[in-house]
Amino acid sequence: MSATRRLYVLRHAKSSWDDPDERDHDRPLAPRGRRAVRLLARYVQENQIQPELILCSTARRAVETLEGVDPPGERTIDPLLYGAGYEQLLERLRQQPAELGSVMVVGHNPALQVLVLRLARSGEGLEDIRRKYPTGALATLEFVVPWSELEAGTAVLTGYVRPKMLQYQ
Repeated sequence: MSATRRLYVLRHAKSSWDDPDERDHDRPLAPRGRRAVRLLARYVQENQIQPELILCSTARRAVETLEGVDPPGERTIDPLLYGAGYEQLLERLRQQPAELGSVMVVGHNPALQVLVLRLARSGEGLEDIRRKYPTGALATLEFVVPWSELEAGTAVLTGYVRPKMLQYQ
């Protein structure tokens, strides 16, 4: 029997637009984003989300999200993820060794939303994700194929939270 693999897809938390001259890549988290990160950190800890590898965009808001959520695992700040589309993300994931059990991707829309929607053949929360994948959203996908064979419809969405869902817990 094949091992179940997990992919955690985390969109960066809300970023600040206070400085109109700031480059997109350099925008920090907004106060709302920092609050969301604290909620996500608690959720990740309480649900024992422990990716073995974390692939994170180089954008400041993505790195600050990762640092604040602080999941365990080896971290790679990957320049490819800043401007990546769905196909580039998928190809990056396919490069992972078969023995790797879990990966978290911290990045940007629309690529993350498309990734979840294409990979997941079913799961509670897909309709919400079709409408919107907001900042701070975290989806969990499970699949049994090796990373190299990851493709559309090979995963099931087994978890989906966004910061607004966590404010009342």
